[in-house]
Amino acid sequence: MGSFIPSTILLLFLFFSSVAPLPLSTNSRWIVDERGRRVKLACVNWVSHLEPMLAEGLSKQSMDTIAKRIVSTGFNCVRFTWPLFLITNDSLASLTVRQLFQRLGLVESIAGIQANNPSIIDVPLIKAYQTVVSSLGENNLMVILDNHISTPGWCCSNFDGNGFFGDKYFNPDLWITGLTRMAALFNGVTNVVGMSLRNELRGPKQNVNDWYKYMQKGAEAVHSANPDVLVILSGLSYDRDLSFIQNRPVNLTFSEKLVFEAHWYGFSDGQAWVTGNPNQVCGRVARDMMRTSGYLVDQGYPLFISEFGIDERGTNVNDNRYLNCFLGVAAELDLDWALWTLVGSYYLREGVIGLNEYYGTMDYNWCQTRNSSFLQRISALQSSFRGPGLSEAKLHKVIFHPLTGLCVTRKSFLDPLQLGPCTDSDAWSYSPQKTLVVKGTYFCLQADESGTSAKLGIFCTDSNSKWEMISDSKMHLSAKLTDGKSVCLDIASDNTITTNSCKCISKDNTCDPSSQWFKLVDSTRSSTSGERSLLQYLPGKDLIPNLLVGSI
Repeated sequence: MGSFIPSTILLLFLFFSSVAPLPLSTNSRWIVDERGRRVKLACVNWVSHLEPMLAEGLSKQSMDTIAKRIVSTGFNCVRFTWPLFLITNDSLASLTVRQLFQRLGLVESIAGIQANNPSIIDVPLIKAYQTVVSSLGENNLMVILDNHISTPGWCCSNFDGNGFFGDKYFNPDLWITGLTRMAALFNGVTNVVGMSLRNELRGPKQNVNDWYKYMQKGAEAVHSANPDVLVILSGLSYDRDLSFIQNRPVNLTFSEKLVFEAHWYGFSDGQAWVTGNPNQVCGRVARDMMRTSGYLVDQGYPLFISEFGIDERGTNVNDNRYLNCFLGVAAELDLDWALWTLVGSYYLREGVIGLNEYYGTMDYNWCQTRNSSFLQRISALQSSFRGPGLSEAKLHKVIFHPLTGLCVTRKSFLDPLQLGPCTDSDAWSYSPQKTLVVKGTYFCLQADESGTSAKLGIFCTDSNSKWEMISDSKMHLSAKLTDGKSVCLDIASDNTITTNSCKCISKDNTCDPSSQWFKLVDSTRSSTSGERSLLQYLPGKDLIPNLLVGSI
């Protein structure tokens, strides 16, 4: 992982999580603390809903060690899954961890839990769940309780009996009983900040009328039992469709606690990212996302992308292309989110003991992170770009590069523009004339020649200073040179900002445009380097006349 993460992001989170007053509530599209200051949920999913009904990994490491690893990688919360039967099925609820693991034949895992977490091996399963939540709280991590499924097991399919109200294992009354019990159980547990009512509603029985009937009942039951928690509602079709809210708002007796959640994976669109042109697929998928869920932020609701993720081995082209698009949209909208998943390996999944989870941030033995460069990429999104109480600077743009997770920065006017931590980004303005100007200066971004470094100059009326967002993805920044040729902003191998011929604009599905994808992101966050004027970097007064006769 890049050296800047421990020194900036980690310290910011350690400080922030220790002082943010809880509980949380909502203010229009934002989640805020008791002071009214924005709290951005940057969560990771920790699975506890499979047949063993225990947080995964506790046979490999102590829960305190895992919690500290979560903090060290910049996350501030955990979406902690649970099966309904954990709280409603008396025969299961009465079992201890050891008893259930013996029943499942998980002898090696029993020995590991005995060694790493001896305090939970002989306690009831629900007590073990509470203990993990407590350990997360001791490490200043917020928790969202996610009712993932009814019967313990892997999720999901259209015909698993857990998909929608009235399915074989999804009795609405029992579900409301379970939600009520869980909400009451954690009433007063400060770090439990939200409850997600149900994961990925789906299947042939799903319909809008029953969604309103039961989700509203569930929301009221949770709020009545625990008024402090955020109430998080999922949509239809595997949590990809909340479009129906646009014309029929949810009717609840309480306010300032409602959050909506959605899921977005590369495989949600099959192999479209491989078979299609990435620019065109990104444009189409992003428009669909805005139509089905993203529009909610414009209607004044917080939107929590409670699952996204990739194969962290880095070899899945479909996932890799999707991620570049996802990060661009997530940065632009400054969304709350939860990564799938923390898990490095499972006790038991779909009949396989010790299955390796390639979407997990942890490695198989839960000792190291699986892919540190991936965690570096998402680190910029672990902090808020804007929101209530974050008016450290006037509204401006940062130029975000999804492929690297970095932003356009500069050391001085003598040095080339380059990618660096978004905490060090300059404040840019994007004018109606399409110029990108460093705020507080007269200097604008300019293209010189294809294959050369982008530069800053003071004559900003020519075509090489006007940057259009082109292509379906709306992530190519393109300018015209004096000879009429169009170039796009790009990066060199040393992360210097360059311009090159625009690539992969349409049709070609073998071409990867990601080096040329940039997002102009609204921000009110000040740079850690403070306000800077280009003139302060001038080595002497002799250079000042040069500013008046040409660009630099």
